[in-house]
Parts: sequence; structure tokens; C-alpha cells
Amino acid sequence: MRTPNLNSLRMFDAAARHLNFRLAAEELNLTQGAVAQQVRRLEADLGLKLFHRVARGLTLTEIGSNYHAPVRRAIGIIDDATRKLRPENTRITLSVTPSLAAKWLVPRLSSFAQLHPGIEVQTVASEGLSNFQSDGVDIAIRQGRPPFGNGLHTELLAPLDLRAVCSESYAMTTDVIVRFEDFAKHQLIQDSHRHWDALFEKAGVTAPDRMMQFNQTALAMDAAANGQGVALAPRLLLDIEFAQGKLTQLWQDTQTEQSGYYIVYPHIQTPNATGRGEVIDWLLSAGKDVGV
Repeated sequence: MRTPNLNSLRMFDAAARHLNFRLAAEELNLTQGAVAQQVRRLEADLGLKLFHRVARGLTLTEIGSNYHAPVRRAIGIIDDATRKLRPENTRITLSVTPSLAAKWLVPRLSSFAQLHPGIEVQTVASEGLSNFQSDGVDIAIRQGRPPFGNGLHTELLAPLDLRAVCSESYAMTTDVIVRFEDFAKHQLIQDSHRHWDALFEKAGVTAPDRMMQFNQTALAMDAAANGQGVALAPRLLLDIEFAQGKLTQLWQDTQTEQSGYYIVYPHIQTPNATGRGEVIDWLLSAGKDVGV
């Protein structure tokens, strides 16, 4: 019986945890064929069958199940010893939209650094969807409704909870909003999500012919803060603007079927799995602290 090499044991461990060569290959950033070949070579070296190949994946044989537990422990010991040799910070790459980064995340990052000095958060501000396999992203926050893709886990950060907001000076010159239709008389500011159009359509009211248009919510909020009209913004982005008196609320969308902001990350484990969990926990806690 030949002594197995560490690479083949790592591939056996991944396949045993996922019971699927494809998912194991995704975790290890290898091809499915390479993982299957290494596992077959390991079985040949041991002279033992570790898996049953079934229609929808794999099942461990009794020998394979008994072998996996100590192999998993041994790999964990090796990985832990290696991390201790290189005590550099864990880096988590977090992808968010530019508006969420500017209005919510960045002002709060110092509190995370104080709680977790050993974890570095690298923020990538992008409107595009993240490819967790090729972009080097560990966590993303996106607006919408799940599911966001196969093999992805989601956690609700905050409901959308749209608010119509404007500057104090603009609010002083306008009548109280009694019905949603009253907004048709105002200078409205719209972002790329086009929430005004959707709300007017749902209310059965013709939207104004002209609105001030921006491609990002943060820019629409800034225009409203400068007295240029009324913008729609998610409640999550408004805490600092309300606290500093830059914006005031005219109306709140109370519909229950609104979308929300979701934390999205792959099911598969990554080298930064521990740091990823701590960042997610902090994000969820910070989301609960938003005012009402």
C-alpha cells in the first residue's frame, strides 16, 4: 500500500464533504476530471474503494466514511499550523454598489476594524454582479429578490423600505403629501432603479413627463439634499443624511412586497471562511441598527 500524497487527500476530503466531484472541483479551483482522477488514484494506492458512484453524485463507502474523519482532522491541523507560520491579516473582499458603499458601508467600517483588527475588508464598489469564482469576491451585497444564482446563500440585510426625501428648504415650500398622486406636481429625481415609474404605474397614475435622472441612488439623494426636488431612497441609506439634517422625509412606501438588500455568498468554503463569517455577522448587526 503506497502512502497517499497530501493533494490527493485534500481532493478526497473535498469530495467527501460535498459528495460531488463538480462541487469539490469548484472549491479547489480545479477541473472536475482532475479531482475524479486523483480520487481514483488514491483508491488505487490504498487498494480500497472509498466512494460509490451514484446517479446524482457520490456516497461514501463504510471504509471511506471511517477514513474521512481522521483525514479531515489531519488537514485541519496542517492548515492551522500553516496559518500560524504566516500571521498576516485575513483579507475579505466585499462587493457592494457605489451608493451603498458611500452612504452606508464606508462610514461604518471603522467600527468593524475596532472589533476585528485581524480582518482586513477590501471594498469593491460596482453595479455589476459578482462572479465569486473569477472576481476574487468573498461576499456581495445586492438589491433585489433572491435567488441570485445557483450555489449561493443569501441573508436579508434590510428591506428596501423606500422613502421620499427632500431638503428642509424644499419641504417648507411644498404642501403636505396626502396621497401618492400628489407627487405628480413635484420635481422628482429618479435613479436607475426607476422606482418612481413603478410606483406611479402601480397607483394607476400618469407619471410626470420629465424627471431629473441619475444612474446612482447616492447622486439622486445629493440632488435632493441640494433642494432640486424629491428623491426615492431606501431607508438603509438615509441615517447619516437624516442625522445631519440634509434630508427630510415626505412619504414612506408601506407596501409589503418590496425587495431588499441581501448579503450573498457562495455555499462552498473559501480560504477566508472564518473571516467571511465574522464580516457577515457584523453586517447583519449593523443592518439591524438602522433607524425606523
